[in-house]
Amino acid sequence: MKRSLRQRVCSVGNWLEDRTGLAALVRPMLTHLAPHDARWWYVFGSATLVAFAAQIVTGLALAMVYVPGGQEAYESIRYITEDAMFGRILRGMHAWGASAMVAMVVLHMTQVFLHGTYKYPREMNWMTGVVLLFLTLGLGFTGQLLRWDANGVWSVVVGAEMAGRTPVVGRTVADFLLAGDTINGGTLSRFFILHAAILPALMVAGIALHLRLVLRHGISEMPKPGQPVEPKTYREGYHSRLKRTGLPFWPHAAWRDALVALGVVICVFGLAWYFGPPAIGGPPDPSNLQANPHPDWYFLWYFAILAMLPPSFETVVILGTPIVAFLVFLLFPLVANRGERAPSKRPWAVAAVICGYLAFVVLTIEGVREPWSPDFAAKPLPAAVVASDDPDVTRGAKLFYEKGCLYCHEVAGRGGHRGPDLTTVGRRMTEQQLILRVDNGGHNMPAFAGVIDRDNLRGLVAFLKSRQ
Repeated sequence: MKRSLRQRVCSVGNWLEDRTGLAALVRPMLTHLAPHDARWWYVFGSATLVAFAAQIVTGLALAMVYVPGGQEAYESIRYITEDAMFGRILRGMHAWGASAMVAMVVLHMTQVFLHGTYKYPREMNWMTGVVLLFLTLGLGFTGQLLRWDANGVWSVVVGAEMAGRTPVVGRTVADFLLAGDTINGGTLSRFFILHAAILPALMVAGIALHLRLVLRHGISEMPKPGQPVEPKTYREGYHSRLKRTGLPFWPHAAWRDALVALGVVICVFGLAWYFGPPAIGGPPDPSNLQANPHPDWYFLWYFAILAMLPPSFETVVILGTPIVAFLVFLLFPLVANRGERAPSKRPWAVAAVICGYLAFVVLTIEGVREPWSPDFAAKPLPAAVVASDDPDVTRGAKLFYEKGCLYCHEVAGRGGHRGPDLTTVGRRMTEQQLILRVDNGGHNMPAFAGVIDRDNLRGLVAFLKSRQ
């Protein structure tokens, strides 16, 4: 007697299950009980996971064409954007998907913080989430260089300078990032491996651990005033309530996650189709200071802080902020793992979220609107400021702009603010001191020995000496 199609399918399914045990692995994830009130607030975690999956798919597609080597990298990006079938859409989805992933993980952690879900017994859930947040930012940072345009190159130069200020190991860390003393083709290969292999592997391992912890401790209930977390009694009360009123994750809660995840994918595709990927700047040229190394939007707030800082505070903030932020976020649940979860009973938590978002918005706007330090939009000094008929001084003023000195140093109210004001440097330094400083560089200043010849050096020093 012939078996029906349904029987054949079931037979194949039973064979696969017997050999692989996949259903036994997936079934607990789908059937575990979720609180009946775990609704729309709880969708951001799944949305983040789907955004990451989309990044893996689009990244693999791009990696099949991308060439991580020198000038070929720049040309391959141009080919993907302008000539490859669906290349513009795929590159756009990868770029917009990165923004979506950052936004979703921040929203997810905001919800967890406001609802006190980091409290007992879910401290490790929060801690793995913090690690995943920083890995996500690491993916964003390493991805900038792979564009291999002037903006991407300078962004990494700035990042390497930040790493280089770490005491004792700074120079080693910077050399590791750059694969040498300066940015080169090896830098691109190193960042490609970090972005396409090492960081995604760590992300997958972190996500697996995070999901395992979610299944172990269960999805938290919506916080209610007057129900504080007490480690001695929480588990018994939680499981009792879950047994009474809980619903299977599939399909009662899963449909919301699926709907929001689909919405994220549709939005990313729509943005990629309408706006396309980020514009490609000129080919990389580390000697070209015209490039304005604006990072992606989720780093603008931090670079805006650095741009507004006095130079004497830069090292402390550059090194201290990421380390302190990571440790505070990571260890916070260990010192606040009990008590009320409801936001109405934790006004300090609501105030912290509001202040954090306001600070992010204000600093991001500041980073977009205000001149950066260095000021890459500085114009050449007018004749009225040069104020000299001496050909050496005139030539030196021109070199002062062409070599990028004016981007970091202010002269008569014009130029950047990263370095010292040179309006009256001729009073403070002798000619020999000026020659030594230009040749050998200084704090945050590159050495120009071998970059400019003796005649140009004489003109540059003549101009600086004329600043009385």
